[in-house]
Amino acid sequence: MKARTTTHALPQSFSFGLQPAVGWSIILGFVVFTALCLATGLSQLLNLAFPAGALLVGVLLYIRYPILYHGFSWWMWFLTPFVRRLVDQKIGFMDPSPMLLAPFLVAMVTVITLGRHLPQLGHRAGFPFILVIAGVAYGFLIGLIQRPPVGVCLNFLQSLAPILLGFHLMANWRSYPAYRRNITHVFVWGVLIMGSYGILQFLVLPEWDRFWLISTELTSHGNPEPLAVRVWSTMNSVEPFGTFMAAGLLVVLSTSGALQIPAIIVGFLAFLLTAMRAAWLAWLIGLLAQAKSLKSSLQIRLLATFLVIALLLAPLTTMEPFSEMISERISTFSNLNKDGSVEARRNTYREIAGQAVTEVVGGGLGAASDRVDRTDADSAIDSAILTLLLNLGWIGTSFYLSGLLLLVFAVFQGSEGNFDPFVAAAHAAVLSAMIRLPVNDPISGVSGVILWSFLGVSIAARMYYQQLHQMTRTKLNNNL
Repeated sequence: MKARTTTHALPQSFSFGLQPAVGWSIILGFVVFTALCLATGLSQLLNLAFPAGALLVGVLLYIRYPILYHGFSWWMWFLTPFVRRLVDQKIGFMDPSPMLLAPFLVAMVTVITLGRHLPQLGHRAGFPFILVIAGVAYGFLIGLIQRPPVGVCLNFLQSLAPILLGFHLMANWRSYPAYRRNITHVFVWGVLIMGSYGILQFLVLPEWDRFWLISTELTSHGNPEPLAVRVWSTMNSVEPFGTFMAAGLLVVLSTSGALQIPAIIVGFLAFLLTAMRAAWLAWLIGLLAQAKSLKSSLQIRLLATFLVIALLLAPLTTMEPFSEMISERISTFSNLNKDGSVEARRNTYREIAGQAVTEVVGGGLGAASDRVDRTDADSAIDSAILTLLLNLGWIGTSFYLSGLLLLVFAVFQGSEGNFDPFVAAAHAAVLSAMIRLPVNDPISGVSGVILWSFLGVSIAARMYYQQLHQMTRTKLNNNL
């Protein structure tokens, strides 16, 4: 007999009571320090103080308040690039910026979780993580042999930190309900705040965003003027913001509460303003998968919510100044052969693909980006598959992809999504990330945090419900 489980969308009570008080005091102290530096001409101090302070806060929260630590980690991924732009506008553009290390350092605190559970990693649920980490470690060692250590170490952080966060969630499966509430809360507020700023960015283009866009020379983001940019909100580029919104909208659709409708409206409008076609299609496929996995009563609720939001959103997307950007990008679906970004990607793949498939040993972490620099390609290697082959070769890639596919297979073997709307959303987020492997890089950096975190929390949910059902059966048998 199955245990009684929740069969409705998770209600949200967005109170402003900041508990635990000590944990929030630590976070607010860090926020106030950052704001004071920005306001008093000490912005340059933040280049080192910001990542160091974030790491200190992360360690303190991890030790005392692990759920709050996890929420703090999410917000570091969301907001650090925005704070970096504020600093750069005041002191001058710096690339690479040490401030961008902050979310990676906070995430790397979870290496403690890996150490604690190392003896149990042979367990079926943990074994795929061993394979993936082994692939990354292989690329790290090969990279140290062939290229400068600083760049290799930075790529190591980008690759390993998201995986550790996913493992951390899986390892704490007994606290799954608390992590579910935390992630849901963070994503509702994240979609609302980042979506609202994204719309403001498109309409106004604040000076710090304009300065950053000119300094980076990211022509793919549009012209550095209002109404002419692809939205990247508080993040570092369009792709990670589009990846976050694709997952965030799926999560918000699984909730209920006062903030659900406004969050989805501003979030979806900002999502459309990214003009990121791959993320749009991935989100749509994820939504269909999310609806299919739910039981009929929850499917009806999801469909009704989506129809209400579509009716409210439709007038916004068909009026200026939004309609021109959105309709122009949508129209390219019918004629991809004449699309400049598609042609640039084809040229890159044409030059790189042959080299990638013949890599046995690999060039080590960072080899893919070096290869683009040498070929003077018009765009970076967006494909995660090609990047893995160039970096890890067939040896490291076989470990990495084997572990990743084992985790994905385990996620979709479970039936928890039938009665837990959050799990259905997590599964959909995993699927929407995986189908973009050939054309984007959803496995490392900020985008990788989305994939690995939802893989980890999905496995945690499955282990939690299995234990719950087992305890229920044992209790029933004892009562007979």
